[in-house]
Amino acid sequence: ALERSEAIREMVAANSENFELALAAEDAERIAAAGKRIVYQSIENAYPIGEDLTNLERFFNLGVRMVGPVHFANNQFADSATDPEGPTWQGLSPLGKELVKEANRLGMILDASHAHDLVFDQMLELSATPIILSHSGAKAIFDHPRNIDDARLLQLAEQGGVIQMNALGAYLTELPSNPERQAAMGELFAEMRATPDMSESRREELTQRRREIDARFPPALATFEDYMDHFLHVLELIGPDHVGVGADWDGGGGVAGMRDIAAFPRITERLLAEGYTEEDLAKIWGGNVTWLLAAAQTYAAGQ
Repeated sequence: ALERSEAIREMVAANSENFELALAAEDAERIAAAGKRIVYQSIENAYPIGEDLTNLERFFNLGVRMVGPVHFANNQFADSATDPEGPTWQGLSPLGKELVKEANRLGMILDASHAHDLVFDQMLELSATPIILSHSGAKAIFDHPRNIDDARLLQLAEQGGVIQMNALGAYLTELPSNPERQAAMGELFAEMRATPDMSESRREELTQRRREIDARFPPALATFEDYMDHFLHVLELIGPDHVGVGADWDGGGGVAGMRDIAAFPRITERLLAEGYTEEDLAKIWGGNVTWLLAAAQTYAAGQ
């Protein structure tokens, strides 16, 4: 995690004409006005923090402004939505509850994507500031553990929170199974886990293997309309003050017709056609999440 933070900072420093690291909510408008890309850091899966919560402040000092406690499997902080063994803690662990308090103290946004519904409920109750689902979908459209139901979405909005809409096909709709691809990818991931401190040449070798798997066994893709079904349902339910975009590109996100950011204007075009305004779009394309950060900062400053 420290190496990843260093890599982000090095990328920004090496391309300072195009990027700038943002540390506060108000940085976004200034950086955008300068014609640069805004770079905020977040932690998806707090597992690397270990059991010493002073490490969270260490990452805060490196620029991290959002943290999610858990990923695909249960860990020391919380239960995952997708752990095959089911909940361990029945939500947040005692350490996870302390993580919520520490994130509030520092002024960090708390992210409930990947967390079990029980974790969402407890984070909503315990957090002194509104929370985010940084990349999730609507369970009413597709019943998957990574998606959130309408009742919880209404609770999220009532407390000022935000959901950013995920574009990972497996969470959007039922996709045809591809056992050959699953087997090949499982073997590749096992090799990756076996060599966490791999050399650059080894990393490139495994990356090339991934490309070959994609060529031999192309992944099944959801459609842009599948994605917009989730997006429009959530917008109708809780409104544009509580919705954003969290496409999950580096986690497998992408649908037919929207595989990378070059296709993002399709979302804008569709939302304008549906009657949403330029003001709504400004909120959806970043305003809502920077408002969350401002709320977290304000709480931290007032302690």
